[in-house]
Formats: sequence, C-alpha cells, structure tokens
Amino acid sequence: MNIILLGPPGAGKGTQAQRLVDRHGMRQLSTGDMLRGAIKAGTPVGLEAKAVMERGELVSDAIVSALIGDELDAMGPDTGAIFDGYPRTAAQADSLDELLAARGRKLDHVIELEVDEDALVERIVGRFTCATCGKGYHDRFDPPKVEGTCDKCGGHEFKRRPDDNEETVRTRMAEYRAKTAPILPGYEARGLVARVDGMADIEAVSAAIEAIVAP
Repeated sequence: MNIILLGPPGAGKGTQAQRLVDRHGMRQLSTGDMLRGAIKAGTPVGLEAKAVMERGELVSDAIVSALIGDELDAMGPDTGAIFDGYPRTAAQADSLDELLAARGRKLDHVIELEVDEDALVERIVGRFTCATCGKGYHDRFDPPKVEGTCDKCGGHEFKRRPDDNEETVRTRMAEYRAKTAPILPGYEARGLVARVDGMADIEAVSAAIEAIVAP
C-alpha cells in the first residue's frame, strides 16, 4: 500500500504517519529526513545534495526523486510507503508515478487532513515544551497542572519554537495551499483523494484514516 499524506504544517501528518507505521509496518518517507540521512551516510545522491545545499541552492526534483527511488529499493516490495511532504508540485506527482511504476507499485490513497486555519493557528501558537525533559504542553488545551511547573520532571523552564508564531503559521498555510492545489485535481480524477477532519482528536483522525486504508 502506498499513501500520500497531505496537510499544512501542524495538521498532524507526522503523528498519523507514525500510527500507520506502527499498525501496518509501513515506512514513512519524509523528504527532509531522507535528505539528512543520505548526506550523513555519504551516499552518491547525498553527496550531490550536500554540494547543492552548500552552494545555497534548492535541491532539485531530480535529486529528490533519486532519494525516493533509493528508499523504495531498500524497502523491498512488500513494505508500504507513506509519502510525507512529497509531492508538492505537479511535476513531482508525475515523477512519483514513474518511480512507483518502475518498481511495480502504484499509488493507493491520497489522504488530505483538512484544517480550519484560525483553529490551527491557535493550536500551533499555543504549543510549548519543558526545557528539561521535553514534555509538550499547550496554553489553552493542555497547560501544566501547576502553573510554571512541569508535570513530568518538576522543571520550571519552558521553551517555544521560534517559528510557532501567527505570521509564520499563516505564511506556511498559504504556501501549502499554493503548492498543493495544483496536484489535487489529477489525483481526484483518478479517484484517489479522501479527506479527513484534521481538527478532530487524534484517535478520531486515526479511525477515519484506518477506514480509508483498511475498510
């Protein structure tokens, strides 16, 4: 089974991908993780990507395709793939079809986690973690039981990601819509697209995805 998970940053793709990995033994293929792994391992594609990045340039579609091809070959034919953060453009969508077909695979589902932009901004901007143990909290939805004290380790220092601010989140949402809008019609014409309410709680989102992939 080969699945594309779509959704803006903060929609919960990473959480749901991990649940699919745990339930079905699939592999999550995140282009960012693959790129870092290939560079660290010093593979031919990794070395090429490193040289491009050191020049301050964006990694090309050809390099990303080569990375994905290498990962698919390493996985073996019986392991399903979850594509996270790829494809982002119509050209990448065509490339993915070719990569899968060359390995006797096909795309089974394109699942989009739909979100309410204002609610997502609140979800992301309110996030913070304990600086000592890393436990996550939220200003409104999940504050520490005792204000200023971590429930888990008793620490008193907390931190927030610098990009967890409203302006950045709305910019990322706009980028997602602009980049993803062109690839959806092609997948919809093939009957591959299913949409899930990404604002529901984690268990409900998991159940909705499970109903799509294993009806």
